[in-house]
Amino acid sequence: MKVHNRRAFLTSISSLAISAAFLSSNSADAARKRHKANASHKAANQQDLVSGPPAITPLGSFDTLAKWAFIMDYNTGTVLLNKAADERMTPSSLTKLMTIYIVFAMLRNGTIKLEQAMPVSEKAWRMQGSKMFVPLGGSVTVQELIQGVVIQSGNDACIVLAEGIAGSESQFVAMMNDLAPKMGLTNSHFLNTTGWPEEGHYMSARDVALVAYHLIHDYPEYYHFFAEREFRFNNITQGNRNVLVDKGLADGLKTGHTEIGGFGLCASSERNGRRVIISLNGMPSSNARAHEGERLLEWAFVQFQNVTLFHKGDVLDNAEVWMGAQPTVPLVAGQDLVMTLPNGWERRMQISLDYNAPIAAPVTKGQPVMASLSVQNSGGSSIQVPVVAGESVPKANIFSRIFRNLGHRVGRS
Repeated sequence: MKVHNRRAFLTSISSLAISAAFLSSNSADAARKRHKANASHKAANQQDLVSGPPAITPLGSFDTLAKWAFIMDYNTGTVLLNKAADERMTPSSLTKLMTIYIVFAMLRNGTIKLEQAMPVSEKAWRMQGSKMFVPLGGSVTVQELIQGVVIQSGNDACIVLAEGIAGSESQFVAMMNDLAPKMGLTNSHFLNTTGWPEEGHYMSARDVALVAYHLIHDYPEYYHFFAEREFRFNNITQGNRNVLVDKGLADGLKTGHTEIGGFGLCASSERNGRRVIISLNGMPSSNARAHEGERLLEWAFVQFQNVTLFHKGDVLDNAEVWMGAQPTVPLVAGQDLVMTLPNGWERRMQISLDYNAPIAAPVTKGQPVMASLSVQNSGGSSIQVPVVAGESVPKANIFSRIFRNLGHRVGRS
């Protein structure tokens, strides 16, 4: 058996596959220049307010006003920016993303209905902080309560939903903590549904972004609530507290603020089929939150792009087959390979296919092949993609096998 390495061959294929993605590079360069010019005057007023060490990005260090920050590409999961993203922080009303996730889950499984009315307890009515102003002794529909949470950030609405679903807020919180590790949250613990400051109630910036990801991915039929710009209830109209939504720059998700945690924001936006999620917290003011959210969202779209290197089924190489009815079998990509890369990094990638050959017949179309398609970029990360046989190759008939075996022995004598 011998090992093949196809690094140079596959690099040339990838260059052809991705060339179309960079036809608009001139417009991207222009956009970056505009972004730099627009951001410079904002940064001048904010430079003295930068909190702590810079963030880590594939492009190097990056200053941000946020004390905690995490930016990810929704489509590929690539981390674009990380600043203390796994530290425990006071999440404030960003907690409500987890509350709403469970509400959406209950809607999906039919436990509750959008038109269902839930009673308002005295605890909910007396809840302080941001409110949707639920009526004491009255009832509010689930849809109105969702709008009260995601648009108006109503603490009272959270309590009504928790009591209506689980019987009490504490029982609902137990559901939140039980679900958190199943969603991949590693630095979150909940003591309430609202984000009201309590010692031992915390999330990380990464966990906030993960909840946002699951809201968008798992329950797309309800995500539209986050994009509503205002909601009127009890004769009171309140605008969406997420200024990026109000300006049409994002289609969700949530803001938060407490004296301990500072000003926070989780937002998501989709442009040309690519979606980005940002999670920021610990900023000094609502104005700083708005500017920093807009600046970092624009940075994530301008500085990075998603590139399809291979589509599922694309032929990567043709491998020799041992004792097969045909001499070779195409090796194909088992899935699409899409990477989020800084602009221009496609020239700095190394792509290799390593496999043992020849492959013994019979070969069945779609069977996994002992091969490794590795994509290495200059940032040091590597992606492994499954490789499968593109065709079926039966064993050669007995006479062909005898002839080939004799030929093989003669060749070695």
